[in-house]
Amino acid sequence: MATRIGVDIGGTFTDLVYFDEATGKTVEGKVPTVPSAPEEGVVAAITGHVPQEIIEKAEFFLHGTTVGLNALLERRGSKVGLITTQGFRDVLEIRRGDRAEMYNLFWKQTEPLVPRSLRLEVTGRMLGTGAEYIPLDENTVRAAVAQLIAAKVDAIAVSLINAYANPSHELRVAEIIAEAGFTGGVSLSHKISGEYREYERTSTTCIDAFVRGRMANYLRRLDGKLRELGFKGTSLITRSGSGSMTFAEAEDRPFETIMSGPVGGAQGAAELAKILNIKALVTADVGGTSFDTALVIDGKPQVLFEGVIDNMPIQSPWVDVRSIGSGGGSIAHIDPGGLMRVGPRSAAAVPGPACYGKGGVEPAMTDAAAWLGMLGPGDLASGITLDIAKAKAALDSVGQHIGQDAEHTAAGVMRISSAAMANAMREISLDQGLDPRTMTLLPFGGAGPLMGTLLADELGMNQIIIPPLAGNFSAWGLLGADMVQSTARTRVMDFAPGAAGAINATLTDLFSALETRSAAHADEAVKSARLDLRYKGQEHTLSIEVATQGGALAEAEADILNRFVSEYARTFGGTMNQDVELVSIRANTTVPLPQRQLSYTPKRSDGADDRVMDVYSFERQTRLPFRIIPRGRITGKITGPAIVTEDTTTTYVDADWTITNGSAGEIILERIA
Repeated sequence: MATRIGVDIGGTFTDLVYFDEATGKTVEGKVPTVPSAPEEGVVAAITGHVPQEIIEKAEFFLHGTTVGLNALLERRGSKVGLITTQGFRDVLEIRRGDRAEMYNLFWKQTEPLVPRSLRLEVTGRMLGTGAEYIPLDENTVRAAVAQLIAAKVDAIAVSLINAYANPSHELRVAEIIAEAGFTGGVSLSHKISGEYREYERTSTTCIDAFVRGRMANYLRRLDGKLRELGFKGTSLITRSGSGSMTFAEAEDRPFETIMSGPVGGAQGAAELAKILNIKALVTADVGGTSFDTALVIDGKPQVLFEGVIDNMPIQSPWVDVRSIGSGGGSIAHIDPGGLMRVGPRSAAAVPGPACYGKGGVEPAMTDAAAWLGMLGPGDLASGITLDIAKAKAALDSVGQHIGQDAEHTAAGVMRISSAAMANAMREISLDQGLDPRTMTLLPFGGAGPLMGTLLADELGMNQIIIPPLAGNFSAWGLLGADMVQSTARTRVMDFAPGAAGAINATLTDLFSALETRSAAHADEAVKSARLDLRYKGQEHTLSIEVATQGGALAEAEADILNRFVSEYARTFGGTMNQDVELVSIRANTTVPLPQRQLSYTPKRSDGADDRVMDVYSFERQTRLPFRIIPRGRITGKITGPAIVTEDTTTTYVDADWTITNGSAGEIILERIA
């Protein structure tokens, strides 16, 4: 075990959990996020909840943040120039020629990160075999670099065709950039991605260049403030594909941290699923500005090997987390057709929902919950006490446009929000042929337990697990994020007897590159590998995990092939009478962090009796007496309706549900048959 501190930054609150190795104690805390300077919120969370002796003896600080993601979505990153092969200047705009929303007549493609005036071509070309077809014309490179320097770009992305097969031209371009005196960031596509597909690799390289400066500056500021507080350990940030990496590695590969924020919850859910032996669960992480959902099957979050942000592909391992703009701060409004909508615009941390009393006047989802009584007495984390009168005034400002009073307006806001969240959960489950009615729901985040029974009703689910430290569960998930490195290389070839030799040669190169990248932990790393396979004539692949020993394949090609056929049949319902080919080889190294215990004892209330409040029941569509029960006072089986309170979240339990304690500090909600 090792003492460690985890901090997850959300749009409204910054969540903290620390684990003390000496006592086995886990402590949580929550403070408002500081959007203009996220590191200040981290410092406030640590100084407000972590004793000085814990800060000084902690071995790891683990962090989840949306700084890189927000930089992309808000287009607040570096001014990037692109150097590419002659004829490929417009690949970022041509894309794949498809439409993300086929039937939306008003749909517009996302503007590329690099404008056409800053996308410059150079002469020279490699073949897919790695052979040089046209030598690099260094004069065209010098002219392009000079033009970009004159345009005062902050970063240069270099993406030459087939560089994944032979990077020599890109390496020479990097040398010429340095010779010209350019001091900004330089992103080379072969270092970012070793895979084919020119558009996806170019997009990933430009994203890396775009967020590199902002991410590096943020991590340096944060690390400096941690050292000022007395922290002497290792600073880690979560990767989009699960696991963590050091701050220094994140500065070198910032594109791998784009989904750093939502991943902590998926990691924590996977760990809890193993502890509780849950085969299939779907998460519902409801924060202040967004809703995130992920699947955990057999104790593992579902990982993709390409993600998409704002219609821009990223070639990187990617936990399949679906996000929508729906959270506690999502604002209700009337659309041009006279219908009420909720989100995606959010009140965020500033000014916040109207009921926070910080200047907000527009009705947010939290205002609706407050007016309906779903938040119980209204004493929230960070010393926030709800102002119900301001919540009603905000709801009335929308209700008058649809002819409804505050009660019906608030109920409508909650129904609209839960329907939007349930749709995202249907997409992530039904897309894979999985029925959410047969799964367990795991809600967490500041508003996740609030929405639990509403989401279960929408999806026809019968069991809900409210995890320990539910309000800060993503931060708790960070504490178990092992240090992970990954890389891949495209190698299209027949997958037939004898292929193992070529695969092992490539694995040797890949593991060597990973050892160089994280030399300090090379001796502790556990190696693993995957092969991307497909039937000949197909476009896409299935990624199959393979056994390795000493960095080489430890099983026969025939066994791998049989597993591919079985997985193909499970995924698509049949197989094909075609030969199978290898497309890409993936290598991973994992440095496990010392294990920590899941030890959580909720605070017991000093009150002798439970309180009772009139709260709106969605099952009965009227107000009912709800018991207000501190989480630490749950004993035996309790029948709803009830509201369970704790420091950082509130659980709303409608009528027709029961509440019991679980074996690992969780509480279990089950529908009454």
